[in-house]
Amino acid sequence: MREPSAPPFNAPAARRLRAALGMGPEHVAYGMRVSYGLPYVTPDLVIAWERGTAAPSHPELTALAGVLWCSPGELFGRPQTLREHRIARAVAPEDVARAVGVDVRSYLRMEESGQWRGNERQSAVLAQVLDLALPDFVSVTGREAKLADLLRSAVTTRWQAYVRPVRKLVPLAPDVLEGVLQELHEDYQGHMAATLSWGGGSRSASESGRAFLDRIVENFWAAVEKRTA
Repeated sequence: MREPSAPPFNAPAARRLRAALGMGPEHVAYGMRVSYGLPYVTPDLVIAWERGTAAPSHPELTALAGVLWCSPGELFGRPQTLREHRIARAVAPEDVARAVGVDVRSYLRMEESGQWRGNERQSAVLAQVLDLALPDFVSVTGREAKLADLLRSAVTTRWQAYVRPVRKLVPLAPDVLEGVLQELHEDYQGHMAATLSWGGGSRSASESGRAFLDRIVENFWAAVEKRTA
């Protein structure tokens, strides 16, 4: 049984790396067959990967990276899930589980469900092992939807009441988080007030405010980056 596909495959990167080594698709296929025991890999399959009409599985991608003298992460698009980040860093699930202090079956269940259940210490270790930026950590541990709900409530009501709940999800310095929430609250209120000031523009104001709320997580990280740069 073939393993599921690896994270989003970066076909142009594979083609570029092969060309930089002066290799043809036939050389890549030969290397994968002889050195990595994948007898079915043909030049046509390599070309299909490079054209984006097919994507390598995890073992195939690991072998392809070996033949191209690069890390698996160089052949990925931007990882989206916890599993994809782990594979991009070429870390075995057993190693992640051991580092964070859980058994490997429990860790794999968290990968499959997209719900991280580690405590604060385990979360810090996970972020370190997989070199996760804070936005990626929030996303891959299944916290982004809850963060979005809290942020929408913060900007539409009293933002001060949401500093602590948001900080439980996003470990930012209190002064940074307070500044960000206040800024987002003021921005949202500005969207709602701007068109109303022109007289009878309530529908436009509502649409502008809704668009701001739809991008609330993106706006949040942009504000965080501005204050922590």
